Amino acid sequence: MIKKHHALVAIAALSSFSAPAAARTVEVPYNAVEEAKKDTYAYDIIEGLTTEIGPRQGGTEAEQRARDWAIAKLDSLDLYKVREERFEMPTWVRGEEKAWVISPFQMPMAITALGNSASTGEIPMEGEVVYFPTYDTLVAADTSQVAGKIVFVDHQMKRTQDGSSYGQFGRARFIGPNVAAKKGAKAIIIRSIGTDNHRNPHTGNTNFEPGVTPIPSGAISNPDADNLVRQVKLTVTKKPLMVKLLLTPKNLGQQTSGNVIAEVTGTNPSLPPIIIACHLDSWDLATGAFDDASGCGIITAAARHVKSQKWPKRTIRILWAGAEEVGIWGGKAYAKAYKDQPHALAMESDFGADRIWRVDFKLPDSAKALADKIAADLAPLGIVRGKDPASGGADVGAIIEAQGLGIIDLQQDGTRYFDLHHTPDDTLDKIDLEQLRQNVVAWTIVLDHVANYEGELKP
Repeated sequence: MIKKHHALVAIAALSSFSAPAAARTVEVPYNAVEEAKKDTYAYDIIEGLTTEIGPRQGGTEAEQRARDWAIAKLDSLDLYKVREERFEMPTWVRGEEKAWVISPFQMPMAITALGNSASTGEIPMEGEVVYFPTYDTLVAADTSQVAGKIVFVDHQMKRTQDGSSYGQFGRARFIGPNVAAKKGAKAIIIRSIGTDNHRNPHTGNTNFEPGVTPIPSGAISNPDADNLVRQVKLTVTKKPLMVKLLLTPKNLGQQTSGNVIAEVTGTNPSLPPIIIACHLDSWDLATGAFDDASGCGIITAAARHVKSQKWPKRTIRILWAGAEEVGIWGGKAYAKAYKDQPHALAMESDFGADRIWRVDFKLPDSAKALADKIAADLAPLGIVRGKDPASGGADVGAIIEAQGLGIIDLQQDGTRYFDLHHTPDDTLDKIDLEQLRQNVVAWTIVLDHVANYEGELKP
């Protein structure tokens, strides 16, 4: 039997002269969009994860506590088929992190190890700095310039609304250490991939090719990078610039992570489900409010509002993915586990909690009217329609590739995202409730449309 959800509103007496013997109740239809404007679900999730769990790096005991918390929370929201789906993954954890300029100047630097960095050992490593202004100049460098030295890659990530500079400047972190290791560097330090001016270095994963021996790899804060550049310029024709590093991360081998999944069950089982995703894990430097407790709050709140309004025709599957930060392990595990179950469309929230300003689509021509209606309904929220096709997010990337799914991207304002990204500053106080609720309203509108659309959603 399908339940109808409704709100009960008490009609009280208008005056003491006409008061009825008892207050009456009448059924008022639940308006998902109006309720989303007053949403408390999203903030409650973000507050709970950051306050009760805190940092929750993939493969650690803290991430397991986060999964236990998530299951209890999703159950309390009256969602269905709430479950944990575990998988194994290689796990790297941080150790001591210190860095100093030792000659011809003497001063400490704020540094953090990059995920998969090698250890310097318990005795600090010393070496001469070789400077590269960009990732591309490191790639072009002759091995003789690099071998036996500590590479410093300098770059200044630019602030953009859509975060588009991340791909360009992020290469120094994503694969810069691999390039330096292949050229014989003993270690690498990079300017943090971020747009802030705080002495908070930004962590994040790096990757080494099979057969390449990892080297100690760290990111220094932007102010420290500015200072190091000035020191490099002062030592160009004089004594070499020398630094000392102490980074002692270690690999724990295969550890358990997992995805947490819940559903809003559709009334038509013949229609493939919609998958909406966030990631539950965070880096260990902060409580992960922007990255990505906010995404989990937003998508879950929207699905809950749609469920309360009416039972949608399509099932909405909610994926709180595990171990995204350290290798997108949860998204890959989900795609593997559900490779034989057709899906229709994928969406993801993983870019903070600031206002959505653009919507992008990747749908079939037959769904043009659906896209037009969604864009029209989002316009009053200040959301414009993009011209480029939607591409999805990291945690839904594998299932999109495997099944060729339709995609809708609700693009958030990333102007300040990379001030906080992967730093100790990613904390609850950065959440703006008004902007968070705008996200929930936009997601509620989109989910209500697509979950009740019976046409084809794959392009």
